[in-house]
Amino acid sequence: MANRNTSGFGLIAAGTVGSTPATQGQGKYYIDAGATVDLFQGTAVNSTAGYIITAQAAITNTCIGVLNGIFYNAATTLKPTWANWYNQPITPANSEDITAFVIDNPFQLFVGSLLTTGAQAVYGYTVGLTVTAAGSETSGQSSSTLTETSKNATNNQWRLVRTAEDPENDQNAAYRSVVVAHNLNQYIRGTASAGVTWQ
Repeated sequence: MANRNTSGFGLIAAGTVGSTPATQGQGKYYIDAGATVDLFQGTAVNSTAGYIITAQAAITNTCIGVLNGIFYNAATTLKPTWANWYNQPITPANSEDITAFVIDNPFQLFVGSLLTTGAQAVYGYTVGLTVTAAGSETSGQSSSTLTETSKNATNNQWRLVRTAEDPENDQNAAYRSVVVAHNLNQYIRGTASAGVTWQ
């Protein structure tokens, strides 16, 4: 049986490691005005030189979490504007930066779509989101998938935890839903970004 999903959907928050209370809280960060890379809802992101950028340039990138929307004052109408995604380039009124909301709890679990079929034995390995971040320019939702074919014991962004609890989830078909946890978290791993040293 084929899965109902026929494409990826990025990452969607779903519980926390250890089943602790999942507030699905979001941190407020900034995207540089006029940045020239689309960031879809559900895209893995990191912080470089104080700004949010994609963490999907390579599956070994560290990340701080997953983009969940943006807010800015529109340059033409001067009205406060909310969007699910950053549709590049956006330069708000007065060349302000864009506020980005990121689900940034390092113990947050996410549901994603595994691109290929795979055996139960893949759980425990690390995977990444497809390198070319893409998504819907209607809904703003990411269409990225998790790349099981590049699995590694330690090197990639996300660790495969288990199958997502979905009665229509076929474990033997492409685009099955799986639960992942952070593996290369920018905060926990103490990775330095330009101008910032993580302790």
